[in-house]
Amino acid sequence: MQDKKNMARQVEVAEEHGISRRQFLARGAAFTLAAAVTGPGLTVLSGCGGSDSSASGPLEFWQFDAGGGGNSPQAKWYLDVADAWNKDHETQIKMKYIPVQDYISGTKLKTGFASGEGPDIFVASSNDFTLYYNNGALQDLTPFIEDGARDDFYQNVLATRMVDDKIYAVPLEVEPLAMYYSVKAFEDAGLSEADIPETWDQLLEVAGKLKKGDRFGVLFETNANFYQNFTWYPFMWQGGGDTVAKSGKESAFDSKGGVQALQFWQDAIEMGVAPRKALGSGAGDLSANLVQGHCAIEECGIWGVGDMRQNAPDFEYGVFKLPRPPGGTYTTNFGGWAWAVSSKGKNPEEAAKFCVWALGSMSEDSIERGVRWLESDGVMGARKSVVEQATQRGHFDPEPMKFFRDEAFPGSRAENRYPPEISKMVNDAIQNCQLGGADPKQTAEQTAQNIDSFLEGYSGAPLI
Repeated sequence: MQDKKNMARQVEVAEEHGISRRQFLARGAAFTLAAAVTGPGLTVLSGCGGSDSSASGPLEFWQFDAGGGGNSPQAKWYLDVADAWNKDHETQIKMKYIPVQDYISGTKLKTGFASGEGPDIFVASSNDFTLYYNNGALQDLTPFIEDGARDDFYQNVLATRMVDDKIYAVPLEVEPLAMYYSVKAFEDAGLSEADIPETWDQLLEVAGKLKKGDRFGVLFETNANFYQNFTWYPFMWQGGGDTVAKSGKESAFDSKGGVQALQFWQDAIEMGVAPRKALGSGAGDLSANLVQGHCAIEECGIWGVGDMRQNAPDFEYGVFKLPRPPGGTYTTNFGGWAWAVSSKGKNPEEAAKFCVWALGSMSEDSIERGVRWLESDGVMGARKSVVEQATQRGHFDPEPMKFFRDEAFPGSRAENRYPPEISKMVNDAIQNCQLGGADPKQTAEQTAQNIDSFLEGYSGAPLI
């Protein structure tokens, strides 16, 4: 109990010091790898739920935005959605706040499912999908989603939440990655927009010119976590590499794309243009790194726009697309959260109806809710109609929001959905090469063998 109180207090302290929810999420992810692989396994109890409409009590929605006493735009949005549903439905929705650190890093969800006292509805990422799907914890939402709404979602966003053409989670948003840079640092180094790098070699060259005193030229994530994987994957994809082959039966990690991506991040460290440690909550924390002068260029997601607006409104910065390797194709990672329903909750069918009503209907109200979420959280929409409406309302008029819609997102790819064991293997490889000086080719080959061994006994959702 004391640990939970401490975690809640950490969130309060973070908010008091201007650390955004997004930054705290990145920090929380630092512990997820170990917890996911070595923590208690997910066991879904049979007979602890069902679709009986007479089940007592409201449906609990576990999330990390609303109900913790905060009054952020995100919290208000969640509470407004629940209030709108509760006004017209007998089955009520109750928001249950789980501190970010506990939700992302701890075992709250897994122990809840194992004890039969887990959520009816919960927020999940692509990284969580196989864990819950493979253990029979996800309710099929397909019967409640009309064809028009299904087609309205960007298909690469929806694909990671589907198995055998069935939908098991409703996407809320997407968050493409890009490179942020300090305009002043560029000017002081005699650089301009004409020097914005488009290739890896150009980035390392420019980073060398930007390195000055305690300031590094460029920053990639250095913490051992799922977030580091998320930010590294695009560099592998740009060179045609992948973690698992399209067949899903064998690893592709030792391909040229994987090896050169490991080498690139290692080169940045060994050349001295990138630091061995990010400040603040990690490389997703622009305020602690870019603004404070720890680096001149930093890889971060679209959420950084809101963070900068809130925490450093006078700091002049720009953004550009992730640079490419020789002969590579521009690609970024868009990630994003989705709403899922427990198949063993009090009333899975009503919970499914709520999720689809809120995020997956073609009604004007559902689309409007999506637009309001973008406005409250400063991200990209998972649906075409939501992006269109937000565009009409001017959400993407200012830079760099326009850049993310028009340039970053079109080249984006869905975050992989892998079991935590594979994600841990990938993260070990990144860490060993980036910070440990390991040989990228040998590391990639050994990691591929380890993944192959795991896949021999794997059964569950296809790995994409």
